[in-house]
Amino acid sequence: VQLQASGGGWAQPGGSLRLSCEASEVTYIGWFRRAPGKEREGLSCISPYDGTSYYTTSVKGRFTIFRENAKNTVYLQMNNLKPEDTAVYYCAAGPQCSNWLNSDEYEYWGQGTQVTVSS
Repeated sequence: VQLQASGGGWAQPGGSLRLSCEASEVTYIGWFRRAPGKEREGLSCISPYDGTSYYTTSVKGRFTIFRENAKNTVYLQMNNLKPEDTAVYYCAAGPQCSNWLNSDEYEYWGQGTQVTVSS
């Protein structure tokens, strides 16, 4: 599976960005991020079959994951961004979302896209 992530950039606190992850085939997709000096953090995962999605506590209610299967693309809509959301964001493909917070579950990774939130 090949993944192409895009959509990162700069936003002010309270602003929004939408990340995209285009996959070469239909698969479970998770989003992760790594902030400077911190460990990689799992954010969300979505099923390609019924759209069931999962969120980590720090982004629940602010971030929304959704997909367009016709385009094999998964999006991460990020609203009410905070400076602590600054990180490199990665999408990853795996066989399921049942253990989605474990990055070892994902076999394929996109190249990462930088998100910077500052005033």
